[in-house]
Amino acid sequence: MEKKKKNRLILRVIILAVLAAAIIFAIYTSFAKEKYDVLRVGDYAPDFTLVDLNGEKHQLSAYKGQGVFLNFWGTWCTPCKKEMPAMGRQYQVYKDQGVQVLAVNIAESNLKVQTFADQYGMIFPTLIDKTKDVMEAYNIRPLPTTILINPEGKIVKIITGEMSEKDIQGYMEQIKPD
Repeated sequence: MEKKKKNRLILRVIILAVLAAAIIFAIYTSFAKEKYDVLRVGDYAPDFTLVDLNGEKHQLSAYKGQGVFLNFWGTWCTPCKKEMPAMGRQYQVYKDQGVQVLAVNIAESNLKVQTFADQYGMIFPTLIDKTKDVMEAYNIRPLPTTILINPEGKIVKIITGEMSEKDIQGYMEQIKPD
């Protein structure tokens, strides 16, 4: 009889512990929701200021009136390595037509980013999001992710994954000022 009571007590304690853990998890997730809403096509792109590899500040709102091809990437990202040269070639074509490329690296060292930029011929502003604040504001998860921003500052398209050169050309056409 004593053994049954002990087993029941152990079972009750386990059930209460599981319930307590579930309640704590529910409370934690409700308070730890993402700081930023998920961005959608048609939303205004959140403004930010980041520094490029030359030490120059770039504020997104300063590009108003131009299309912005905002690309988030990492040096370790294989698709990023594949699309950077194509982005550079298309930037050469579209930069005089009012399309800017901002390549935002996610919190890697200046040396790593500079080495990558040199290796892949990155001729457009290469920025480093050292605190990941911009990444969080844009809810960037997979890399690469590209946000197309029209001259009015609205998001036109969100592309996740690798882009071909033909894709990049088409996207730059979409955000080119009239």
